[in-house]
Parts: sequence; structure tokens; C-alpha cells
Amino acid sequence: MEKNGIKAGNRKEKIAYSIVAIALFLILLWTFFPGDREYQRIPYDVVFLGDSVYGLCRDETSIAAKLQEKTGLKCYNGGLGGTVLGRADAERRLGYTKDSLSAAGLVRSFAVKDFGVQKTIRIREAATDYFEDTLGDLGQIDFDTVQILFIGSGLNDYHAGNPIESVTDPYDEYTYCGAIRSIVKELREAYPDLRIIFITPPYTWYTVPEVTCEEYDLGGGVLEDYVNAEIGICEALDVEVIDIYHDYYPHDNWDDLYLYTNDGLHPNEAGREKIAQTLADYLNQTLDEE
Repeated sequence: MEKNGIKAGNRKEKIAYSIVAIALFLILLWTFFPGDREYQRIPYDVVFLGDSVYGLCRDETSIAAKLQEKTGLKCYNGGLGGTVLGRADAERRLGYTKDSLSAAGLVRSFAVKDFGVQKTIRIREAATDYFEDTLGDLGQIDFDTVQILFIGSGLNDYHAGNPIESVTDPYDEYTYCGAIRSIVKELREAYPDLRIIFITPPYTWYTVPEVTCEEYDLGGGVLEDYVNAEIGICEALDVEVIDIYHDYYPHDNWDDLYLYTNDGLHPNEAGREKIAQTLADYLNQTLDEE
């Protein structure tokens, strides 16, 4: 009888230990992997989406940080280097997870409040060590309280030679204008009070081969073709757009590239100051007009 009692006691102890272990596991799972629980509310006034023009520099001299200093608006730098405005891999379509890092992909996640796809992505390319933290922050920002979304993507669409327009589907996110239409539509439906402001790509120089964006056609046209299409579609959609391509960077001489960029593409500190001041002046002007 005593042996049976001991065995029964051991079974009860094992069950109790198992229950405690499961409870601890669930607590840890809830703490570190919150999953679908309600967004952690992070208040920001302004969020930037964009490519390496915005995302490469992430210190106090970044465009977002400088704009915050100039305006007092709390700004978040959500720029991700190497990403596009539309989606890139037309053959794999939505099965290509890196496309969820495009402006179109991120906006889709903002609209449905679900960053599950972005959490599955593991990028091992150079200069992307900040991606994981940035995507984690973007997934927690309360977009119901964001006042302004700046979208400064486009250079990598040009570099990839992505089509500017589709003749069959105006909302095709694998085209430049289709992605803009889709972004505006989804944001207006999900966040009708959000102010959407597109920023065109800036003028660029390329050292290999030694050409400027006025000559360099990578399959979809020269950069100005993308810029003009972006300005035109924004005007047609009655959405704001700031042009930092035309008459912005001096480019009469090749060495002009060093005035505002490090390498012909990425803005140096003077370039980031110039862009941030342009955005601040634009916001001040438009607020005065309201």
C-alpha cells in the first residue's frame, strides 16, 4: 500500500511540475512573442518610409531627426535601404516575402494592422542590420495617431527597371504608378485623416559607369521619367508630392555630386540638412495656408 501511495504521490508531483512548466512557458511566450495581441501604442507625429536616401543614416543628422529638430514633430525613420516603392518580383508575386518591405507592402500591413509577414523575413545583405529593429518598431506604431506619412521611395524602382505603368491594371503594384495608386487608396480607406506626402527621388550620379540619371536607362526609362510620372499621378489623385529632383541639386559639373551627396546617390550631411529644411519649409507653408 505504501509503495502505491508513493507512486501516486510521485504522479501528482509530476503533474504539478508539468502544469507549472506549461504556465511559465505560456508567460514567456506572451512576454517575448506577443503575436496578435493589441498593438503596443507608440506615439509618433510623422513616419518616414523610403530607401537608403532616408534609411542609411540613422543618427541625429538623419533627415527624420533633423526634421524633428526643426518642427518639434516626433518623427520616426522607417527608411529601409535597397527597398522599392512598388513590388519587385512579378514572377513570384505575393510569395516573394521581401516585397513586403516595399512601401506598398508596408502600407498593406499598416492598413490591416498585421506585420506577421515582415516578422518572417531574414535579410543578410550588407548594411541591413537595422532592419529587424525598424520593422519591429513599425509594427508597433499606432497609425491612428500619426499625422503625416512621408514616402520617399522610388530610386530602386528605377534601378530595377520596374515598369512605370500598366496598360491593363492601373492598380498593379508591380508598376510604379500602380503602386502609388494602391498605396493612396489603402491609406485613405484605413486612415482617412492621415496626411500622405510623397517625395520624389533626387537627382543622382553613377561612378560606374560614369553617367548621370539623365542618361542612365536601366530598362524602365531614365529617372526623370519616374519622377514626372510620380508628380503626375499624385496630382491626379489629389495627394501631396514634394519634388526634390527638378532644380534641386546643382548638376552642371560632374563634381557637383559632392555638394550634397557622398557618392552621387546618398545625401551627405549637407544634403540631409537641405532635404530636411525643404520638408520643414513645406510643412510650415502648408500649415499657414490652412
